[in-house]
Amino acid sequence: MAITKEELIDAISNMKVIELADLVKELEDKFGVSASAPMAMAGMMPMAAAAAEEEKTSFDVEITEIGKQKIKVIKTAREVVPGLGLKEAKTLVEAAPKVVKDGCTKEEAEEIKKKFEEVGAKITIK
Repeated sequence: MAITKEELIDAISNMKVIELADLVKELEDKFGVSASAPMAMAGMMPMAAAAAEEEKTSFDVEITEIGKQKIKVIKTAREVVPGLGLKEAKTLVEAAPKVVKDGCTKEEAEEIKKKFEEVGAKITIK
């Protein structure tokens, strides 16, 4: 028996946020798609090209994958982000991909990237 759209929408609206996030990940994996908005990104491409012409002075460090040493990555996050508690660091790391620190100089961003990569995490500098 098929489920109607209304039944599906009703079921989704009753889900907890974590359950919904898991559902999205499973759908992405099953169908090989991403939930990000590709058309919005396509519209931003000319702006990105113009920005690339200017020399960038501020960089964002984003953790993309935490790797196998989650505890060491959490400790590194606490070291890199001042005032970050254990719970906040754990939440930050588990939310990957997530910006760990923004507005860094290029040297600072490279240093942060090195620290995270030493403990097995994958980092992107934007």
